[in-house]
Amino acid sequence: MQQFIWIASAFLCGSLPLSVWLGRLVLGVDIRQFGDGNPGAANVWRAGGPGWGFTAVFLDFLKGAIPVGLANFVFGVEGLALAAVVIAPIAGHAFSPFLGLRGGKAIAVTFGVWAGLTVWLVPTIMGIFFGIYLALLKPAGWAVMAGVFSMLVALLIIGNPLWLGVWAGMALILGWMHRADLVQKPKLRSRFIKTEGGD
Repeated sequence: MQQFIWIASAFLCGSLPLSVWLGRLVLGVDIRQFGDGNPGAANVWRAGGPGWGFTAVFLDFLKGAIPVGLANFVFGVEGLALAAVVIAPIAGHAFSPFLGLRGGKAIAVTFGVWAGLTVWLVPTIMGIFFGIYLALLKPAGWAVMAGVFSMLVALLIIGNPLWLGVWAGMALILGWMHRADLVQKPKLRSRFIKTEGGD
């Protein structure tokens, strides 16, 4: 029973639409009216600038890191139960019951859950790969998934079965949330394409 309470609590924490609430309470707007209509931190940035955007990213990070960190380091949840706790905030953010199961793309909360599980190691690996591919590829969904699959190589080298299970759940959710981008053909960003007549 305790394991199910942890999983449910982690899902609930992840499902809190903090970016939407921040937009309403602080900016006085519905952030889903901006950009791509996504209820996430990127549209807080568009609506309120980088200061509030970073705040929203940090809040989404925390709602993944806090429940996973407590379960992992304080209360000693282990095995498949811990893997479910780690995946739960990502699923909660992506399929938030507060938003009719239409949540955000779950990037910041994904960094958070990996921080709660591995502290700095996997978030650093993710940040490197995601940064490289976001600089190289568009649309963003292709960059995200390229980063996800590059992570797999590092996780296979590390060889922790629990982490691989978490990766699989994460990959499925992120792939689904970026499906609109993935039906498009991936392209290099324009600064990496040599134009005719260029040096």
